[in-house]
Amino acid sequence: MTGAAGGTGSPTDHRGRRRVVVTGVGVKTPFGQTVDDLWDGLLSGRSTARPITLFDASEHSVGFACEVPDFDPVPYVGPKEVRRTDRAALLGVTAAADAIAAATEAAPFDVEPLRCGVVAGSGIGGIRTLEDQVVGYAHKGPSKVGPFLVPMMMSNATAALIAIRHGFTGPNTSVSTACATGAHAIGEGARLVREGMADVVVCGGTESCITPVTIAAFARMGALSRNPEPERASRPFDRDRDGFVMGEGAGFVVLEPYEAAVARGVPILGEVAGYGMTCDAHHITAPVEDGSGAAAAIEMALADAGLPASSIGHVNAHGTSTPHNDSAEAAAVAKVFGPGAVPVTSNKGAIGHLIGAAGAVEAIAALLAADRGVVPPTANHEGTDLPVDVVAGEPREIGRAPAVSTSFAFGGHNVALVLKPL
Repeated sequence: MTGAAGGTGSPTDHRGRRRVVVTGVGVKTPFGQTVDDLWDGLLSGRSTARPITLFDASEHSVGFACEVPDFDPVPYVGPKEVRRTDRAALLGVTAAADAIAAATEAAPFDVEPLRCGVVAGSGIGGIRTLEDQVVGYAHKGPSKVGPFLVPMMMSNATAALIAIRHGFTGPNTSVSTACATGAHAIGEGARLVREGMADVVVCGGTESCITPVTIAAFARMGALSRNPEPERASRPFDRDRDGFVMGEGAGFVVLEPYEAAVARGVPILGEVAGYGMTCDAHHITAPVEDGSGAAAAIEMALADAGLPASSIGHVNAHGTSTPHNDSAEAAAVAKVFGPGAVPVTSNKGAIGHLIGAAGAVEAIAALLAADRGVVPPTANHEGTDLPVDVVAGEPREIGRAPAVSTSFAFGGHNVALVLKPL
């Protein structure tokens, strides 16, 4: 991923705050290990859903998911640390390392470690390790519980490990707001930079919960698609949608003040211009049917960016492929932008639902689309009765324009980010 080196413009935004720009990106997704893998895969419009290989799912009612293929963290952290770290944290640490490498390829950070922060989240944490250890305890007793269970299962492990690896001693926090985690992490990272608490912030989300109990739990609550054809199962905004497909992965960005990035002479990939967050305060798993909470988050993000709704080129929607989420989100988008007034895409048709990583990976995809003026299609979308203009079939040329990326979560958490190309 490349961007314009340096640039001209005000170092502050419409409210006099430091502008926050993206100078590095790293991902691990079901399309592969790099940003180019993600972008090329999304443009193809194909699904990555396949039968589960991470465990024996033969007795499960749902036996498919979107796994990260050929993931090898050993070159990043070595075999010893791989054995002591849950897969979720390994996905996050490696994606963050890629983002930092990209941000410093042209020039190193020119700040003290105390001015470098991390905001990293996971919706569930090290659930794979926890499940394995509970089974071991049940079969062999307490002496068989591993000494690394606590640091492997805790959801803040990724944030801590990124800081340890890179020596960042500044602000460090972990976010866990289910499916809104990754978006919250980027928004909170942007606030740290804006408010002057840090000069470099690595932020994003990670998740690896394609595990026996997790898949069984989501299936039992009726959230997962039962489509007999895995590659056609995730169908965001489609009239035949029946649930989401579980995915895994990680997405991280490096944020800096615009002025600092220009001084370093590094490529700037875009700007985090707006951040909005609300809560439905309605139901632990169901959104408000009229999408009012989601709409309020979008409107808050637009106001934060100082942009009218008419300036937005496309919306990268949460678009889970569940009946309730997609109808509520369509209502929210229609309320803010007008029915069918803005192109909408959902990456989940292609890569599934990455839970805590979803908001970060999708924000990266939205920034790519905003910068390149092309919106990837929504995989498996064939038609809808909802008031949204869904990009489907082929990529759509829209020209370079700001984008909105939305993320919503169990618990009623709503997040919207406004991402601008430079």
